[in-house]
Amino acid sequence: MNDYLPLLKRQLALDFNCSPEDFDKGESVITESALNEGRRAYDADIPFFQMATLGKSAVISADKRLHPFLREYIRAEQGHWLFEQPRLFALEAELNKYSYTLNHSHHLFLYDKTSDTHGVIRKYPVKWFYGKEEIEDFYGDSRFSNALCAEYTPERPDTIAVCAYDGDKIMGMAGCSEDAPHWQQIGIDVLPEYRSMGVGSYLVNILKDEIIRRGDIPFYGTGLANYHSWNIALKCGFRPVWVEMNAMKKQE
Repeated sequence: MNDYLPLLKRQLALDFNCSPEDFDKGESVITESALNEGRRAYDADIPFFQMATLGKSAVISADKRLHPFLREYIRAEQGHWLFEQPRLFALEAELNKYSYTLNHSHHLFLYDKTSDTHGVIRKYPVKWFYGKEEIEDFYGDSRFSNALCAEYTPERPDTIAVCAYDGDKIMGMAGCSEDAPHWQQIGIDVLPEYRSMGVGSYLVNILKDEIIRRGDIPFYGTGLANYHSWNIALKCGFRPVWVEMNAMKKQE
């Protein structure tokens, strides 16, 4: 994992329009949002508000109209405390003034190269799918909403999918999208009747290995309370490294 940390900070610096060193400071940092080349492109618009921490300082990139409020928001608080619910109430109220609301928090993992994943031993027959032409038949299939994007997305295309099979029946799928150049985010879906059998861990583990073999960086994201997903990540050698939160436009 340590090998990936400098690369991660450089990527986050593009995403949050800051310096890599800002994530290690003792105080939080506010920057103006920008669409830097090479950023992770989850939205075509300039972010109105987004915040990240690696456990020390928080970096917030936001519309300049929020900066006076944010300077007070970060005052005398360690970065990780800014993500706690009591602090978020005030942030949500400020965002509402501009017709925005907080989106989900994203808990993100990097692979730790020193980890032992030999515990992922149960194997299943699999089939690999590469690129748009081989993956596109799965778009629109609600069984794989975590493994794949809802549709082909050129800004962060799905690059690899791998399915485990019980005869001709798919048991589960792991997939990855290239959210930024060489940064492959892994997602996993296992059909209900095949859960708790090691299918998810096996698929994530072999997909992680394939990503590394191709010279890219695997990372994994999940929600705060999705502990089944957390356990898959941990079992496959991923470790929690950073948390992100952003805002989205309120629905009319």
